[in-house]
Amino acid sequence: MTESTIPLTTFRPEHLDGALRLSRQANWPHRLEDWQLALGLSAGLVALDADTTTVLGTVLMTPYKQDLATINMVIVDESARGRGLGRHLLEAAIALAGSRTLRLVATSEGLPLYQKLGFCRTGTIVQHQGPALRVMPPANVRPAEPQDIREIIALDRSAYGADREDLLRTLAKAGRLAVRDNGRSVTGFAAQRAFGRGEVIGPVVAANADDAQSLLAYFMAGREGCFVRVDTADASRLGPWLIDKGLLRVDEGIAMQRPADVRSAGTSPTTFALASQAFG
Repeated sequence: MTESTIPLTTFRPEHLDGALRLSRQANWPHRLEDWQLALGLSAGLVALDADTTTVLGTVLMTPYKQDLATINMVIVDESARGRGLGRHLLEAAIALAGSRTLRLVATSEGLPLYQKLGFCRTGTIVQHQGPALRVMPPANVRPAEPQDIREIIALDRSAYGADREDLLRTLAKAGRLAVRDNGRSVTGFAAQRAFGRGEVIGPVVAANADDAQSLLAYFMAGREGCFVRVDTADASRLGPWLIDKGLLRVDEGIAMQRPADVRSAGTSPTTFALASQAFG
C-alpha cells in the first residue's frame, strides 16, 4: 500500500461540516448533532487537502478513562482512497490512545487493515432498525433518577470492562435513561436518544435477555411507527425479538479489539445493545 503523504491535524469544531459531508458520501445516517456529540467525547484527527479547505479523512478516539478507548468515525474521501490515508489515520489514532486497550467495529472491507494493525475479531455486531411496531409497556422499568447514576455507571463498568462515566452522563443529557428496579437496587439500564433517521436505544445493560427486552420495550412503548435503531451483538440472541417488534436486521459489522479480548463469556451483567457502533 502506498504510504500517505497527506498531513493530519487536530479535529476541531470547524471541521464538522466537512466530516458531515464525508459521512453523507459514505451513506452513513449521522446528523451534524451526532458528530458534535462524538467529537465532544473524543480526541480526533482530520486530513485536509492542499488548500486546507476540504476534509479528506477523519478518525476519532473516544477514551474511557485510562484503560480503554474506541476507534471510530474512520472515513476517507472517495477521491483520496488508495493512497494509504486510512492506515495513516488509524495509526495516528492508535498513537493518541497510548497504552489503552482499543475496540472498534469494522466492515469486511476494512478487516485486513485492522488485522495488520493488531486488532483481533471478538464477535459480530448486528444493526436492527425500522419503524417500531406496537409494544406493551413493561413492569419494573422506570425513568432513571439523579441518584441512580452511580449504580448505572457501576453496572456499565462491570458489563463493558471500562469506566464510561463521561459517556453515560452525556447520554443522560442528550436523551433519556431508564432503569430496571427490583425494589432493592438497580439491576439494569438503557439509554435512548435522537440519532440519524430517528432514535437509537443503547447501551442496554441487563442481567439476562428477558430484562434487556423489557428495557428496550420501555423506550419502544408508545413509539409505534417511529424509526428506531438498535445495535446488538449477534451472541445476545435478541435478533428474533427485535425483528418481531419491527426492527429488521439490515447490516452487520465485525467487533475487534487490540489486544485480543480475554474476558470470560457469560459475564453478568451483560451489554445487550451498544450505545452506538462508535462508542461500543
